[in-house]
Amino acid sequence: MISRRALELATATLTGVFGAVVIASSIDNGIGWSIAGVDAGTFPFLTGVIVLVGSLWNLARGWLENSQHVAVSSSDLRRVIALFAPAVVFVGAIPLIGVYVASGCYMLGTLALLHQLSLQRSLLIATATPLALYLVFERMFQVSLPHGALGDVIGF
Repeated sequence: MISRRALELATATLTGVFGAVVIASSIDNGIGWSIAGVDAGTFPFLTGVIVLVGSLWNLARGWLENSQHVAVSSSDLRRVIALFAPAVVFVGAIPLIGVYVASGCYMLGTLALLHQLSLQRSLLIATATPLALYLVFERMFQVSLPHGALGDVIGF
């Protein structure tokens, strides 16, 4: 079980780190005035400051609050991980096998294992998804999605 306090502290820490990274990156781009006007990093710098200040505020509030209210139960957390873990594998597989094969595998695994659809329906949808992606992006929009190392090997 994850308490609301722990969830708020973790979220505030992650957003605070994000805000600090944006600030550091903006300083590299310049945050002042130049002959042409405002430098490129000024707006991202201000946005990073707002995110960092908000994160520090939430971190302080979360730290001072003594609520042990359960925000996520263990069964809820298992369900979230069951959806999140395959998505991470999907994104990690794209450079290796390409977006088309990875999307088919992701759909097959998600539908057959998590949603317990019949194997025939899962295979049909898992075949139709990369085909639809290919037709829409490669043919209609003429935008090439990543083919991955597998696409390089087979010459796609």
